[in-house]
Amino acid sequence: MIKNNKNLNNTCEVFSDLSTSSPLLPWFITGLADGEATFAIKIIKRSTNRTGWYLQPIFRIELHDREISLLKRVHSFFGVGNFRDNISHKNNNNKSLTVTFSVESIKDLTNVIIPHFNKYPLLTKKRADFELFKQIVEMMSNKEHLTMEGLKKIISIRASLNKGLTPLLKNSFPDIIPCERPKVDAPTNFDPLWLVGFIEGEGCFFVKIANLATKKGPVQLKFTISQHFRDRLLFNSLLQYLGCGRLEETPIIVRLVISKFEDIQQKVLPFFAKYPLLGVKRLDYADFCKVAELMKNKVHLTPEGIDKINSIKVKMNTGRDYSKISNMNSSSPPSSAYEKSSEISSKLTKASQDIVTESETSPGLTRR
Repeated sequence: MIKNNKNLNNTCEVFSDLSTSSPLLPWFITGLADGEATFAIKIIKRSTNRTGWYLQPIFRIELHDREISLLKRVHSFFGVGNFRDNISHKNNNNKSLTVTFSVESIKDLTNVIIPHFNKYPLLTKKRADFELFKQIVEMMSNKEHLTMEGLKKIISIRASLNKGLTPLLKNSFPDIIPCERPKVDAPTNFDPLWLVGFIEGEGCFFVKIANLATKKGPVQLKFTISQHFRDRLLFNSLLQYLGCGRLEETPIIVRLVISKFEDIQQKVLPFFAKYPLLGVKRLDYADFCKVAELMKNKVHLTPEGIDKINSIKVKMNTGRDYSKISNMNSSSPPSSAYEKSSEISSKLTKASQDIVTESETSPGLTRR
């Protein structure tokens, strides 16, 4: 962990460069999937099939099109499935589109996707969806879906998956009783790479200027992680793991918020210096670092400093122009390994060199 932040801007630049060439490691993939993946079973009517129904299992990760480079690297990590890029079909009003990585082959799901999540399990309630999904894929692999008895059993499982049955399935199988949904306990510990992957999907970096018109501040940094309220127990564990912040809850969302400058400086920044973000969110983090450095030097206490911070703030998050980044990343093939150690060593601090060792030898989560 970095104990002083005198060279905070340089540190951010070092890891911003590294993050574009580093490989994706298994716990990072699981963390990203906990935030952004879907395990689904498509069931549609088809008269030509023996049972009158067609089933298609789908594992999918869908991201904003600015994350095309990151998702290509996910595709490269698994080595199976399909990648769909809609960027070239962007319409005239520049509406946001998505990029999608999906795996639909029963063979690939059985041999690649399911083994990954068995070894590096999901931590959110999404794990229950995975366990149900896995049961159905195993049944389909054994051809059980080709009989009416097997189909009804699958539909019973499908009724407890995600949002349940479609109106068509409810009407067609009115006597189906949903199976019991697997119980998922909140973890007591976290692999830091899981957390980085999860933050790629669910984290945000904000800068708040309370009185911009008067240029008298105050200025506040805020780091948040959000998720559906059903994972509030996981967020309680996450709060204890991080040792700082607070939880904000609504009937729909639970949000972990870290806004004390001392916590930002002593815990948040050192964490990301050691475990860097890999998607375009690292750009918001780099700007977050710049503002933290200005605040550390009391620049935010002057009108000129407020202007300088605001010029950074307005280009973060929704204010950032991602078009050039997307175009650049889409033309660059995903890297599958770190640069040669001699090339990396010139860029890394000793703390960052420790990341590679810890990440590759990490024993994973401690479970109780």
